[in-house]
Amino acid sequence: MSIRRRLTQEESRTAAMEAARSLLIEAGPQAVTLKAVAARIGRTHANLLHHFGSASGLQKALAEHLAGTICATIGEAVIATRTGVGSLRRVVDLTFDAFGREGGGALASWMLLSGNEDALDPIVEAIHDMIDEVHGHDVEPMHEVTLTLVLMALGDALMGEALSASLGLPASAARDQAEKMLVEAAERAGIVPAKG
Repeated sequence: MSIRRRLTQEESRTAAMEAARSLLIEAGPQAVTLKAVAARIGRTHANLLHHFGSASGLQKALAEHLAGTICATIGEAVIATRTGVGSLRRVVDLTFDAFGREGGGALASWMLLSGNEDALDPIVEAIHDMIDEVHGHDVEPMHEVTLTLVLMALGDALMGEALSASLGLPASAARDQAEKMLVEAAERAGIVPAKG
């Protein structure tokens, strides 16, 4: 007979976020339910209801979790680029992957379609905070570049593959354009981007 160890509140939330993220990637945002996450971590529906209040609370917490972890990774890549260790293409790839294979685009769309627009606030805030932290106080030019990059990544996640194919373009076309935009912005700002 196995005895289930009691998790702290933080451990329970962390396990739930990891399970929710896995479900998002594996089966899409509609699979991220309290019941499915509870089953995945061996807890009860009531336990997750206590932590998140509702399915929309779980989705908002997942958006916040994704935004925090993804923005931290992208921020590190931006800093690496500025020091000559990284590349602007890595920044582009991380951003596109966050919305594509990591499920951020699908989650954002699902939340908008289900009327849970405020659940996107953590994503917007995390992106804004990352830009301010990485670029300091002189960030206005970077806001436009960031807006374009994020919208390109979101659009690519939602319909990039089909659109690229229908136009006879390679699947990497949007990423290539995003990289070109970042290189031009870096040159205008006097930052010499790393190649590759």
